[in-house]
Amino acid sequence: KEARCCVLGHLQRGGAPTTLDRILGTRFGVKAVQLANEGHFGSMVSYQNYQVRQVPIAEAVNRLKLVPPNGEMVQTAGDVDISFGD
Repeated sequence: KEARCCVLGHLQRGGAPTTLDRILGTRFGVKAVQLANEGHFGSMVSYQNYQVRQVPIAEAVNRLKLVPPNGEMVQTAGDVDISFGD
């Protein structure tokens, strides 16, 4: 038998990428290359309000986005056996 490597990515999230996934990935890539060509380093590409835009890394990591440990998302993850190391 032959063994193959499988990168879970989209498979893990439920299947093949949609057209929107592909378009958004392309838009992110184009914007990232534009920023690099213009010398805008230390930034990331973000999708906000239907726009792809540059966000300084410092701005992106400077704020915490907390997830309540007893919130619906964590409970749902637990219901499908996703572990957060607890």
